Order: sequence, then structure tokens, then C-alpha cells
Amino acid sequence: MMTRPFLLLLACLLLAHASEGESQAPPLFQPDARYKADLLIVIAHPDDDMVIGGYLARISLDDRKRIAVVYCTNGDGGGNVVGNEAGAALGQMRILEARRALSAWGIENVWFLNWHDTPGQNVLWSLDRWNHGLALDEIVRLVRITRPEVIMTFLPDHVAGENHDDHQAAGVLATEAFDAAGDPTQFPEQVSPPRNGGMANLTEGLLPWQPQKLYYFTDAFEDFGPYWHNAAELSPFRKSMMDGRGPTYETTTISPSRRVSYARLTVDQQIFYLTQEGSLGEQALKSQNFKDFAYPVRLIFGKSVVGGSPTGDVFERVLKSPAPFVRVRGYEPEHPDGLSFEMGDPWRFYSLFWKAHNLDHLAELIPVPEVAAKFGDKLNIALLACNQTQSLAEIALTPALPTGWTDQTTFTQYPVRPGECYPIQAQITLPASGKPEWQQLTWTAAAGSRQVGTVKLRVYAGDSGGLPQ
Repeated sequence: MMTRPFLLLLACLLLAHASEGESQAPPLFQPDARYKADLLIVIAHPDDDMVIGGYLARISLDDRKRIAVVYCTNGDGGGNVVGNEAGAALGQMRILEARRALSAWGIENVWFLNWHDTPGQNVLWSLDRWNHGLALDEIVRLVRITRPEVIMTFLPDHVAGENHDDHQAAGVLATEAFDAAGDPTQFPEQVSPPRNGGMANLTEGLLPWQPQKLYYFTDAFEDFGPYWHNAAELSPFRKSMMDGRGPTYETTTISPSRRVSYARLTVDQQIFYLTQEGSLGEQALKSQNFKDFAYPVRLIFGKSVVGGSPTGDVFERVLKSPAPFVRVRGYEPEHPDGLSFEMGDPWRFYSLFWKAHNLDHLAELIPVPEVAAKFGDKLNIALLACNQTQSLAEIALTPALPTGWTDQTTFTQYPVRPGECYPIQAQITLPASGKPEWQQLTWTAAAGSRQVGTVKLRVYAGDSGGLPQ
């Protein structure tokens, strides 16, 4: 039989042990594994995923990669080829089209940020309408939730093609998020821990995350696919910006899991988007002719913090462990002297943006600015004259246009005060008809007898000019 002193001693030891246990904090939760992605795709509208549809089918169905998708808009500004629904109603329908299309490949982690579809060509319009800072906050949050090794998005550049400003804006924001998500001073409220894990916390408890690789795709005419594949639209002034700039994935390859080509699987995906060009998929399926979907998926390498070759596989050199944060150069002001003349926004924005984000090589893709326009269109071209002297400068502008093109610019002389830049809007009208071809336009700026500079613009004039300006 245990004596009373022994029982008292045993009780004290048990109390001490219990007290010791209560002083030990529980381990922290790990980030929610349900949302972890190998690849995060940031795009503008439901059906934009079709641009890389063959690649998505490959890596989801056969490579078993975890994919998350962010749509910046619900497509409420688009057209509807199968019904009368438009605006907000159409946007809700397009959300379901996208969810169904992606779920067919097993992609379930899909976010819609519901900013407005802004059909046009100037990326700065979309960024303004979306509230640039708020939009970046949203995408950085989703990068930190999904923790992707790779981000894939639209090329942030002004191209001759569909050239949707929302596509460009998605690329700008994804690039900024790639560089910001690993920095705890960017949107710090997201990484501040919640108080006691209770309800109604105003900070978010996320962890900084540095993605490892960034890739782009494009809606330029030269990236052939089911929507356009006309060799006559290729620029005669330069080589293709797709050649040797990133990995290529053939869509004629047979999927081991589905036993049909990735082109055929892309057709299946296209059919989900009936409000858009779903009929292209239906026609291909009916005829069993998949050649318009058999073009390869070609990507443009953005950058990598883990090395690897630009044309190597997307997941080449990707680390299994988190990558350390890598700071980019950021904006560095230039200090030019004298008078200067150049393209204005959005081209000027991109020239600064690429440098700030360590993407200088993107300037090589289209070394001379390009646009596409329809016959009869009016082109609005932004130019910029700057004066870094101590005296007022009178800048005179002289255009050199192809035969039949009309200059409707309001002014030819521009007073530019010291230390200022004068934004000039040139207006050029294309002839009503003609042979579809590339043309070159030139503007020369002069101050008195002194030439200040020359700007060139290459224009594909045809029956399709992408979205209206």
C-alpha cells in the first residue's frame, strides 16, 4: 500500500510535468498544401489559357504538375457569338466556361479578380482602370498563397497582333509580383502574423515567397495558333521574336494518358469557350482536322533566379526547396543633356519597366516599335520631346509617310520649356483599302536648323488590326 507522503510526492511530480507541458508552445502551421502550385499562370480573360492550351494539357495530365490560374478579369467586355448575354452577365458565364475547361485537365485552383475587361491597346489604360496598386496587392497575395516555382504570363510589350491591353497588364503585374512577393517590405500586412490566431484579424500571416523562373507567351501575329497563322503578317524588317527565345513544346506529340495528340486535347479545351471561339473547336472535331491547333506552344524566357538555359525546359534547374529572395535593379533615373525625341507611352513605359525588372533582353525582341492597323483606321501615336537645356526650345515635327497615308496631327510646332517633356499625339489615317503589307513611318524633330532626333514606327496595314486603339 502506498504511503501518504509518497502519494503527495507523486502528485507534485505530475503537476510539475503538466506545468512543463503547458509552457511548450505548439508548432506553427505549415502553409496550406492544398494551394501549393508548381506553376502559376496569370492571364487577363477566360479563354486566354488557350494560347498555351497544348502545354497545359501536357504538364497537367502527363507531367502531373500542380497548376494554379489567376484571371484578372471575368471577360465582361468581350463579345458573345452564341447569345445575347453581355456585360456582367457574360462575365459570369465566362467564369464557368473557364472553370469547366480547366477542370477537364484537373486544374481546380482558379481565381478571378473581377477587374473590368478593357478592350484596347494601351497597357496603361488597363492598369489605371484596375487600380494598379490594388491589383498588384491581389496578385502578390496569390503568389504567396500558391508558392509557385514558375510564373507564366503574357509578354509585357506592345505587339502587332491582337495586342490586348489587358493581356499586357497581366504580364506587367505578374512580373512585378515575381519581384515583390519575396520581399517582406512589399505589402507587409500580408506577412504580419495574426494576433493569437483569432478571428477578425486584419493581418494575414502569409510568408514571403520568391518564385524561381518567369516565362511569357504572346498574342502577336507571329505566334501562330488556331486564331491566326498567316505568314504574310510576319514582319520583313526583323527575324521572329519567338525564335530561340524560349522552350518550344510540340502539340503533335501523343499524350500517354489520353492517347491522342495535344493538338486534339486543345480542341477539347476550345469547345468549352462557346461564347468566344468555341466553334473553331467544334468544327475541328466534326471534320477531324486538327491542323489549326497543331502549332507548337512557344514561350519567351523572362528570367530565372536558379540559372538554366533560355531554351531549356520550363522546370529545368528548379529547386525543391524555397529560393532566396533576389532583388532587382529597380528604376534608375536617366540624366540626359540637351534635346531629345522618342516614342511616348506606352513604349516609353516599357523601356523603363524592362530595365527596372532586369529584363533588358526584352527590348531586343521588337527593336523598332510596331503596331497593326486596319485600312481606314486612324492611328494615335504617342511621341515625346524633352528639353534638358537652360532655354526654351521650339521643336518642329516632320512626318514621312507611305503613299496614301494622311497626317492629321493638329500641330507641327511645340514649345518645350527647360527641364520639361512635351507629350505629342500624332494622328495618322490609313488609306481606305490596299494590299495588306508592312510599312514604315518616320517622324523627324528639329529645333531650328538642328536635328533633335528621329522616331520610326512599323505598321502592318491589313484587314485586321487587332483591337481598336
